[in-house]
Amino acid sequence: MRIVVSEFMSLDGVVQAPGGPEEDTDGGFAHGGWSHPFFDPETVGGAFDDALSGAEALLFGRRTWQTMAAAWPERAGDPFADRMNAIPKYVVSETLSDADLTWDKTTRIPGGEAVARIRELRAQEGGDLLVMGSPTLVRTLLSEGLVDELRLMIMPVLLGGGKSVFPEDGAQHTLELVSTVTSSAGVQVSTYRPAVRREG
Repeated sequence: MRIVVSEFMSLDGVVQAPGGPEEDTDGGFAHGGWSHPFFDPETVGGAFDDALSGAEALLFGRRTWQTMAAAWPERAGDPFADRMNAIPKYVVSETLSDADLTWDKTTRIPGGEAVARIRELRAQEGGDLLVMGSPTLVRTLLSEGLVDELRLMIMPVLLGGGKSVFPEDGAQHTLELVSTVTSSAGVQVSTYRPAVRREG
């Protein structure tokens, strides 16, 4: 399976709480819901639909899973919501118990086993393992070289600080731009993959 990361991102690299005011106020973050003015069904919505259509399973960190689990089951009847609810899901967490996994088709991966278990999933045949949000998890995946595709919806807004998916480990990770499209609201939907090292 390919690991595909899809993120709403500000121009200064923040991914925290794009969906709503109370989604994630860690660190005093006060701009929750910042992505809404830039969302359009065709370009941004289309990128989201495209990512989900290629997914065989979803992978989340605990906080993002809890936010999603509180939102999507009650939206049943919408095609996108129905797909989110029906697809297998994995959540990385040391604190959730199996009894907490109220969102159908969710499997817990203990935090201490996350990298090894995700490597095993990636080695399997099949479609994409899609990660949305989950900045702490994504930083780990990028550091470990486990991301096969990075889909960024970069919105023309500066948020002045907040959570990022980018590692701060001092390591260089070279990517290549596979495609990019710009929406009428100025959102750059850009897809990157790890650059292939060329011998020479």
